[in-house]
Amino acid sequence: MFSDLDRSVRGRLRTLSKDNADGVGRHLVMVGRLLDAQPELAYEHAQAAVRRAGRVDVVREAAGLAAYRTGRYAEALRELRTVRRLNGSSEHLAIMADCERGLGRPERALALAQEPEAETLDAEAKIELAMVVSGARLDLGQADAAVAALSTPAVRAGTGVVSIRVAQARAAALEAAGRTDEAVAELAPYTQDQLDEAAGDVELEDEVVSFDLSEFDADGEYDDVPEAEGANDSDDDESDDDAEHDVDAGAEAHDAADSAVDVDDVSAEAGGVTAADDAENAPDGDGVGGSDGGGSPDGTDARADVVDDADPDAARDQAGPGTDEAEGGR
Repeated sequence: MFSDLDRSVRGRLRTLSKDNADGVGRHLVMVGRLLDAQPELAYEHAQAAVRRAGRVDVVREAAGLAAYRTGRYAEALRELRTVRRLNGSSEHLAIMADCERGLGRPERALALAQEPEAETLDAEAKIELAMVVSGARLDLGQADAAVAALSTPAVRAGTGVVSIRVAQARAAALEAAGRTDEAVAELAPYTQDQLDEAAGDVELEDEVVSFDLSEFDADGEYDDVPEAEGANDSDDDESDDDAEHDVDAGAEAHDAADSAVDVDDVSAEAGGVTAADDAENAPDGDGVGGSDGGGSPDGTDARADVVDDADPDAARDQAGPGTDEAEGGR
């Protein structure tokens, strides 16, 4: 099963002992396989991997994406910030912005979308971010601005499922702006099946693999992972359920620490979970950001064991889950 991982991901796991890398790799494979069909089980596998390799960027990436797919927005945001510090990549910017929306903070979603790093995203990732921006504008009651966010030539140039999702987001924005006829016309070219598929409202036909998490506890050597390899940092071990209150207090703490965040950034290339899409890494067509997994350039980075000490942003995320993926990201 370890061989099912992308080569670059296997490279990132070489910082671990052979046995631990094999076990963590199998968990990552299962995250990719289950993320669409059984996101909660995928989340459990991601958490098992984090317990054993919490300082490896692709492991934290898998944890962030699984948390996002299960609606644990504060936790997902925290994990993806950690990934950003570990490898210097902003490829998950759309998902991070969508997490801010899920936490009821559309202004912060817009602020993320305006960061200089947004210009470094590829074409599809920029479209995903535009859909999040449109949704955030709707959250703020700015329907016309929501329509405008999805009216640029770059956004309209999307193809495939992404183009259908853009049409759905535009239709929602047009409807909110009172332009009902235009909203209907926006969706007219597509069949109901296409619209359902783009919205993720179809049953997956792929066979779901049943996997026993306890298998990884049967081997005493694997279960006893050295602290240097598998320990997660204490601030990141906090569960989202233990931090579902006082958003404003957390936001103030974040604002006070903002200037120090970038000091901890570490530039390196990131890996991604193979069975998840090589996107956002960029968000894909399953939710906006809707990324189901990640992929990144090949390479091994000895710096992947950088300790994520005292995340200054963690305090601001003391809030519960937000809305599901819809108009421009949810």
